[in-house]
Amino acid sequence: MPRSEALSLGHSPDPDDAFMFFALAENKINTHGWSFEHVLQDIQTLNERATRGELAISAISIHAYAYVLDKYALLPCGASMGDGYGPMLVVRKGVEFPTEPTALLEWLHTQTIAVPGLMTSAYLSLRLYMGEAKTVVIPFDEIFAAVTDKRADVGLIIHEGQLTYAQEGFEKVLDLGEWWKAETGLPLPLGGNVIRKDFTPQERSEINGVLRESIEYGLEHRAAGVAHALPLGRGMGEDLADKFIGMYVNDYTLDYGDSGRAAIREFLGRAHKAGLIPAPVALEFVE
Repeated sequence: MPRSEALSLGHSPDPDDAFMFFALAENKINTHGWSFEHVLQDIQTLNERATRGELAISAISIHAYAYVLDKYALLPCGASMGDGYGPMLVVRKGVEFPTEPTALLEWLHTQTIAVPGLMTSAYLSLRLYMGEAKTVVIPFDEIFAAVTDKRADVGLIIHEGQLTYAQEGFEKVLDLGEWWKAETGLPLPLGGNVIRKDFTPQERSEINGVLRESIEYGLEHRAAGVAHALPLGRGMGEDLADKFIGMYVNDYTLDYGDSGRAAIREFLGRAHKAGLIPAPVALEFVE
């Protein structure tokens, strides 16, 4: 593929993704002749676009990866892993719910849950936790409002909502990342970066190197990266944005490592066994 052609790079309009690609956006690193066009869209939209192979490189839910194996390979950098934390179920403060695990599960089956998309890893983790669920799809940044307006009883929140739910007037019912860690001993694999398979193996490797260098630059120049990402913080101050970025841009983001790869195999393996994805997934990482 000619290097003169800008590569479409899809990622969500969130502080962690903005931080990850700060060095690319502000021309801080040598891209070795590759250029990138940043495409900012919510993760469910990016998942849907990936099923059509529209973007050269994209952030994607690990759940959605199971549906694009023919078109994309996983890049070893760019992971969002929830190590003991992750998507949360929340209700408005004052709503009573049981805390005993069996009773909580029974109660949740009687509730309508607002979810941020059926191809998100948040939704798949919810299904792995409770099996069948009564859900309604709501854009991730409208879930608090949907629960407040009683379009749903419970919200499944992702992104910065995991840190801001209390100040928004909500109470945590369950952290699915915490549940998954207790269940498996592994981090919960939420998102990753993929590259289209029409790039040669050498091109994939070169592009992966550029993206990894961007992540490394952000981690080494944290204050500047946080400042770049802050406008996408949807009301978060600098300290909260820095905390959120630290949750999802870390050593796992530089490389999944053995535990990250094991987590994806377990996550998608359980999903296939439960009939939640169409076929077994053999992971294909860019070398």
